[in-house]
Amino acid sequence: MGGFTLIELMLVVIVMAILAGIAYPSYVEQTRKSKRGQVKADLVEYAQLAERFHTTQNTYEGFTLPGGGNSVSSPREGGTAAYSVGFVGTQSTFTLTATAQGNQAKDKCGDLGINQANVKTSGGTLSECW
Repeated sequence: MGGFTLIELMLVVIVMAILAGIAYPSYVEQTRKSKRGQVKADLVEYAQLAERFHTTQNTYEGFTLPGGGNSVSSPREGGTAAYSVGFVGTQSTFTLTATAQGNQAKDKCGDLGINQANVKTSGGTLSECW
């Protein structure tokens, strides 16, 4: 009868553990990067909406994010929000800030932001994060 010895079985378990130890952190980093990409797109979209509002009203005051408030959760596809996006506006300036929440707070880029002059900010290296 052919079968597996305990040593062979343990070698397979060790190899699987090593592969999982390498793959899981990479997966987690890729999901953070994906959520960061979505919130960057959301920030740019909201900045464009604020600019349209400014074009017709000649002020950023009174602008609300989709949903009617000054903050929204993103990504928008449901589940636990990775970022909380906030808007602060005056007559001639605005700032949109995406604050990382939960597991996303461990992302190397941290919080992201953009203003009316398209100046982008991040908690990490700007070239890597934007």
